[in-house]
Amino acid sequence: MEEFTVEVNPDDICRSAGEDLLRAYRECGVNRVSVGVQSFHNEHLKWMNRRHDASEAARAVNILTDNFGNVSLDLIFGYTGLTDGEWEQDIRKASELGVQHISAYQMSLDPGSMLSKLADKGRYREPDEDVCRRQYFLLQDILEDSGFEQYEISNFCRPGFFSRHNSAYWNREPYLGLGPGAHSFDGDRHRSWNADDLSRWLECAPKEGETLNDADIYNEKVMLGLRTSAGVDAALLGDSAGHNLSFDAATGRYSIGRRDRFVSDTIIRDFLKTD
Repeated sequence: MEEFTVEVNPDDICRSAGEDLLRAYRECGVNRVSVGVQSFHNEHLKWMNRRHDASEAARAVNILTDNFGNVSLDLIFGYTGLTDGEWEQDIRKASELGVQHISAYQMSLDPGSMLSKLADKGRYREPDEDVCRRQYFLLQDILEDSGFEQYEISNFCRPGFFSRHNSAYWNREPYLGLGPGAHSFDGDRHRSWNADDLSRWLECAPKEGETLNDADIYNEKVMLGLRTSAGVDAALLGDSAGHNLSFDAATGRYSIGRRDRFVSDTIIRDFLKTD
């Protein structure tokens, strides 16, 4: 089945023009919607500078599930102020709203972001790693008990509802990016990206790009493949697999164990080529 996904915020759906927006999506052939809920707690949404509140988040998801048979919901965990109890409530609320897919990401300090600037000034401190690990395990356990499959480090779905769009990235399939800052890939060695400035893009500024060497390709296959539950073919890693991976004799593939996915970046780093 073809997949046509759009990303929305809850306030896009709940505002007065929301029905017109949904109608336009359906007429364009959209059959999957991803909604950026992030939290069902007002104090955390306010801290994140989100325009919606918890009630709008739930209402938007209900509207979307009434209109589309494939809805994905985004959540964020691992930030100071979020208690385990609140995070559990977020997960259970998300799983009970009838969505087919849930993506959950740990809060990170991206260079140049407002949160990173606050941290530099001593006004924000990331939570202890043990807290983040505990919240990640809560995510895994609750969603598994609710019938979701974890098919990637941050992504969970009802059986058969994995994201075909994101899976194309993880499988290194060709894709075409349209619009400012969009990336394209030929599925082999060549990647390019459009100017990220809207004015330059409208002026048809030339694309930038890169050609991957053998080490780049190997690193991408390892990094992207080990993010998924399917893992990578044993032949790719050879004798370097070591004890940090699980081996499935039936498929001949290595993958990162369920609990070890929390430290996947550290595990993956050990397999990357630096030359």
